[in-house]
Amino acid sequence: MYERKIIPNLNCGLDLIGEVLYGKWKIRLLWFINEGHKRPSELQRKIPDASRRVLNMQLNELEEHELIVKKIYPVVPPKVEYSLTEFGESLIPVIGHLGRWGDENQERLRTLIAKKFVQLNN
Repeated sequence: MYERKIIPNLNCGLDLIGEVLYGKWKIRLLWFINEGHKRPSELQRKIPDASRRVLNMQLNELEEHELIVKKIYPVVPPKVEYSLTEFGESLIPVIGHLGRWGDENQERLRTLIAKKFVQLNN
């Protein structure tokens, strides 16, 4: 597994939040866990474009940052569930605001993002 060799810049809140939430699926994982999708297979169904390996890595990082907690039930086969910590729950309103901003600006954002890919393919 990849290990970072350079210490990240942690001088301000934006640096810190970037470090904690950097990862393509982390914000969506937090949102879906908050909505009640707690099992790894449920999360995989909600984010089918992500590989199981990447989801597991990002879930582990969210756990290391104390945003979620993993509970393993002693049954065969093993049952695993994730839930938000109080610290993780404090991020949900922020994620909600970001989502609303994206919804309010979706036409403009889609145009800008699509323009980049048109330029790359010409």
